[in-house]
Amino acid sequence: MRITGLRVTPVAVPFRTDEIWAFGRRRGQVSVLLEVDTDEGVTGLGEASAYPSADVVLAVLRGLEPLVVGADPMRIEALIRRIDLVGTWHHVKMTSPAIAAVEMACWDILGKVCGQPLVNLLGGRFRDSVPFFYYVARSDPGEVEAEAQLATEAGFSTCYLKVGLRDGAAGSRFDLDRVAALRSGAGRDALLRVDANESWSPGTAIRMIKEMERYGLELIEQPVSGRNLDEMAYVRGRVDTPLLANEASWTRQDQLAVIRAGAADVLSVDNQMDGGLLNLKRSAGICEAAGLPVVKHSLGELGVALAAAVHAIAATPNFRYANQAYPALLAGDITKGFGGGLDGYQDGHVPVPTGPGLGVELDHDKVEEYADLYRSDGADFSFHDEAAQAGTPALPKH
Repeated sequence: MRITGLRVTPVAVPFRTDEIWAFGRRRGQVSVLLEVDTDEGVTGLGEASAYPSADVVLAVLRGLEPLVVGADPMRIEALIRRIDLVGTWHHVKMTSPAIAAVEMACWDILGKVCGQPLVNLLGGRFRDSVPFFYYVARSDPGEVEAEAQLATEAGFSTCYLKVGLRDGAAGSRFDLDRVAALRSGAGRDALLRVDANESWSPGTAIRMIKEMERYGLELIEQPVSGRNLDEMAYVRGRVDTPLLANEASWTRQDQLAVIRAGAADVLSVDNQMDGGLLNLKRSAGICEAAGLPVVKHSLGELGVALAAAVHAIAATPNFRYANQAYPALLAGDITKGFGGGLDGYQDGHVPVPTGPGLGVELDHDKVEEYADLYRSDGADFSFHDEAAQAGTPALPKH
C-alpha cells in the first residue's frame, strides 16, 4: 500500500460562548481536516489544530507532501522518522500539529486495514471510557456559577476555569470571586481546576493559590512561566495544591526537564504539540517512570482528533485525571455522532469508539458548511484578540 495524496480542508466551527483566557478571547475553533488517500482505496482521517495559525499548518502540510506521498502508511515509525530527520522538521515545534495529523491518518488507515479500533493497536483498553473536565469559559462570576451548575447537572465531576484575566489587585479580587462562584455552582463534591496560563509572578502565584485553596482546588495549572523551571519548583514547594505543568511540558524533552527540576506534580501531554500519538504514549511512559500522572492537553479539537486522543488515553494507564477537550464548548462538529456538544458525553466521559481505525465518519455536509465559514470568517476565529492587542499584555501580569 502507498500514499497517493493529501487532501486538506480548513474548517471553522463556532463556540456556543467565547473562550476567554489570560491573553484575550476567541469565538470558535479552526482546525485543518486531513484526508490521506492510498492506492488501495483506503482513506485515513487526520486533524490538526490551527496552531499557531491555519496558514502555518497548511504550509507545513504542503512541505511534507514530497516526504509522504509514495510512502507506506502502515510503516508509521519509518514515515515519521523520514519527516523528522530527512525532512529536518523535528527542530521546529510549530510544525508538530501538521505532522501529528499525518501520523493520525496513518493510524486510521492501519486500523481500517486490520479491521481493529485504534485502541487495540496501541496496547488495548485499560479503560472503556475517558474522563474529561467541563470547560467553564465564562468571565462574570454570575455566569461562572451558572455554567458550573450546568456542568454538574450534566454529570461532569471536574470543572476547569481560566484565571489571570486581569492585572493588579483588582484582577486578583476578580479571580477570587470567580473561583468562589465556581465552587458555589459546581457544588461541594466537584473537583476544581484553575489555569493561570503563566500570568503570575512567583509571589503572586503563592498568594493567590493559598487564597484559592479555601475553595478546594484539585490542580493549579501553569501559574508561572513555563520557561523557568526553578520558578515553578519554588512555587510548588510553598503551596498545598498540586501543580500541573502545561506550557512547560509540550514535548518529551520538555517533560524530562520538568521531571528533573521537580517542577510539577502532574504533567500535560499533547500529541498535536509533540508530533503524534506514539509520542503521546512515550510522554506518558516517561512520566510513569518518574511516578507522575499525566493529563491530555488540547489546543481545541473536533471529532477526528478527539477520537484519536480517546483511543490513546484509553490504552495508557497513568491518565488518572480528567482531560481537556472542547466538545462541550463547540456548537457543532464535522463528524457524525461524535464531537461537538454535550450529547457525546456520558457523565463527563467519552466512550472509546468501537469501529475500525479512529471509528468516526465525516459528516460531509457539515465539513462543507464549516469550510465555507472558514473562507468567509476564518480570521475572526483566531487567537488574535483586538482588545487584548490594544492592551499590549505583558507577563507576569502581577
